Amino acid sequence: MSLPAFLSASSLFPWPFAFAIASGVSPEKGLITAIIAAALLVRFAGLEVATIESRFGDIPSALPALTVPEVDFATVRQLVMPATTIALLGAIEALLSAVVADGMIGSRHKSNMELVAQGMANIITPLFGGIPVTGAIARTATNVKNGGRTPVAGIVHALTLLGIMLLFGGWAKLIPMPTLAAILIVVAWNMSEHHVFRQFLKSPRSDVIVLLTTFWLTVVFDLTIAIEIGMLLAVILFMQHMAGIANVDVITGELKDREEEDDPNTIVTRSVPDGVEVFEISGAMFFGAASKFKDAMHIVEKKPAIRIIRMRKVLTIDATGLNMLGELLADCRKTGIRLILSGVHAQPLFAMQQYGIFDEIGEENIFGHIDDALDRAREILDLPKTGRTQHSVPSVKRESTEQQSEIRLDRQ
Repeated sequence: MSLPAFLSASSLFPWPFAFAIASGVSPEKGLITAIIAAALLVRFAGLEVATIESRFGDIPSALPALTVPEVDFATVRQLVMPATTIALLGAIEALLSAVVADGMIGSRHKSNMELVAQGMANIITPLFGGIPVTGAIARTATNVKNGGRTPVAGIVHALTLLGIMLLFGGWAKLIPMPTLAAILIVVAWNMSEHHVFRQFLKSPRSDVIVLLTTFWLTVVFDLTIAIEIGMLLAVILFMQHMAGIANVDVITGELKDREEEDDPNTIVTRSVPDGVEVFEISGAMFFGAASKFKDAMHIVEKKPAIRIIRMRKVLTIDATGLNMLGELLADCRKTGIRLILSGVHAQPLFAMQQYGIFDEIGEENIFGHIDDALDRAREILDLPKTGRTQHSVPSVKRESTEQQSEIRLDRQ
C-alpha cells in the first residue's frame, strides 16, 4: 500500500467523530461528511487508493434493462440451499428491524405485510440486476432517530439512493474502499449492541453455546454457514431440553402425594379402582422422551388389569411418540391389559387418527377427562360409575367447546 493510501486508511477512522464534534452535527451526518471529503481527496489530490470504481467497476448512470435469466435444474440444485438461507435470514432481519422500530416509536408492525412486500421485491429486483434485499436495522434506527415514522420515510430513502446513482454516480465511484471499511466498522460497532452481547453471556449454557458458535463462524467463515450451523445447533439443544423436561409418572398409590392439591382434576380427589394403573405424561411426546416412557411402563411390578395414560399435558406428538403408543398397545394386548387414554388434545388426537392407532385403541377408550376414563375402567371391571366430581373442569380445549355447545342446546 502506498503512503497516501495508508494515510487515507488510517486517518479515516476518527473522521466521522471529528467532523461531528467540529460541526456540532450527529455522528450519522459525520459519516456522510467523511465520504464526501474522501471522494474529493481522491478526485483533486490524486490519492492512489482502491476505490469503488477500481474494485467493482463503473457505477451506471441509468436504470438497468429487464433481463430474464436462464434457469435449469443444475442451477436450481446449486442455489437452493444458499437461496433458502438468504430468504430465512432476510425474513429474520426484516422482522427484527420492524420490532426495533416498534420499540423506538411505540407502534406495531404487520408481519405478514412486511414479508410479502419483501418477497415481491426480491422476485422483481433480480430481473433488473438487483440483489436480495431486507430491512436493515442500522438504517431503520438512523431513519427513526432523524424523524422517520411512516413507510414514506423508506420510500424517500430509496428515491435518494436512486438519485445518487443517476446524478452523482461519477462521484460515488471515487469513494475510497478504506473509507467504506472505516465507516462500516463504526456502523457495525454502533449496531452490535455489545452491552446486550455481554448480557447474553449470562444466559443458560445452551444459549451461550449457540451465540458464541454463530459469532465465531460469522467472523471466521461467513454469515451463511454461521446461520445454518447455528440453527442446527439450536434445534439439537432445543430437542435435548424438551427431552429433559418430558416426564412420565405413575400417579396411583404411592405417588399421589406429588399431585398439586389445588388442581381440580388431581387424582388425589379421585377414587382409582383396584387393578387400575394411571400414568401421566408431561411435556411433548416425541422421540427424545421415548426412552423415559418405556422405562416408566415397567415401574409397577404387579400387572394391572387396566392401564390409563393421562395426556392432558401433552400438546404435541410426533411419529416416534405414535409408534411408542402402538408398541404399548401391542404389549398391553399381549399381557391382557386394557389401555385407556385420558386428556387427549386436538393435535395428538388428529395424529392418532392419521396414524391409524385411534381405531386400534377404540374411540370408546379415548377420553378428554380423567373422570370419564375412570368410569370406563369401572365399566370394564363391572363396577358402578361415579360420574364427574363436583369441582372438575375440562382438561382439553375441545372438551370445553363441546360443553359450551351442549349448554347452548339446553337453553334452546
